[in-house]
Amino acid sequence: MRKIVLLLACLNGLTTGVGAQNTPPKRPLPIIDVHVHAMKVNPSFAVEMCPWFLRDMPGGDPNQQMRAFLNTECAEPLQPAKSDQEMQTAVLGTMERLNMTIVAFGDPVILRKWKKAAPGRVIAGIGVSSPNEMTVQAFTDSLSSGFYQVMGEVAPQYQGLSPSDMSLDGYFAAAEKLNIPVGIHMGTGGNGMANLSQSKYRASLGRPFLLEDMLARHPKLKLWVMHAGYPMIDEMIALMGANAYVYVDLAGFIWSYPQAEIHAYLKRLVQAGFGKRILYGTDLLVWPKLIETSLSVIENADYLSFDQKRDILFNNAVRFFRLDASKFK
Repeated sequence: MRKIVLLLACLNGLTTGVGAQNTPPKRPLPIIDVHVHAMKVNPSFAVEMCPWFLRDMPGGDPNQQMRAFLNTECAEPLQPAKSDQEMQTAVLGTMERLNMTIVAFGDPVILRKWKKAAPGRVIAGIGVSSPNEMTVQAFTDSLSSGFYQVMGEVAPQYQGLSPSDMSLDGYFAAAEKLNIPVGIHMGTGGNGMANLSQSKYRASLGRPFLLEDMLARHPKLKLWVMHAGYPMIDEMIALMGANAYVYVDLAGFIWSYPQAEIHAYLKRLVQAGFGKRILYGTDLLVWPKLIETSLSVIENADYLSFDQKRDILFNNAVRFFRLDASKFK
């Protein structure tokens, strides 16, 4: 009798094993990356790069060649995509594997290709950083077309303009009227930006307080400050405290500055009470693995609870962009 019981137990185990093998794998919890650049791959820019490459910024000398902006002296530098198709395949594959949706902006041809290939996973954005780029009417028509759901990336800092410059006001007015959220570059632009490639760039034009006049003129505008205004944490906290519709993303500085600095900045935002207004973003360029690199910073943050991580990676973006959370399950 004992042998029969053992035999039945073994058979039951085998049956359970077969059933388990036929069970589809559990889908990962959804993630929303709010800061992705859909850009053509430039061979001269597509080089290896070490994450957190700005951990050493010794400066330069105007009589000598500028030190390389990207550091490659690490054990496993990130590899760039070599072509537009390779980048698309890598990005779409990562989105599918990680159950990720992205807010993307940049080259309209690349952006339309991505959205056509993954219509449910790409939210398209269009940005204006200078009135010379397009008229307010052309911008309004683009937003009204239905293809674009976000105004971004807006980067007047690189044009030597304040975000409250009146030459840009009509564009923000259009976004407010159409109920379109806005993403704007504020804060640092990288090591030696004004010397390397952006002569109009001014660090002072990245101050979060410069947004106040524009926000006062457009009180119903929802806006997220890209790069969380790094490194101007005090102004960022004060601005968010005064403006309930202002959020931040962690893009860019999350994989470029020293990890201790990144965690100190993020922890300060959470300690100040803004854990539900922080959005995950990569500032993805031509290195597909930047997604995993950026995610690791959040996942390994031992000062964040599981719920706080889920807010940053998903819940806050659903609320900010007014998305239907049930569609991500």
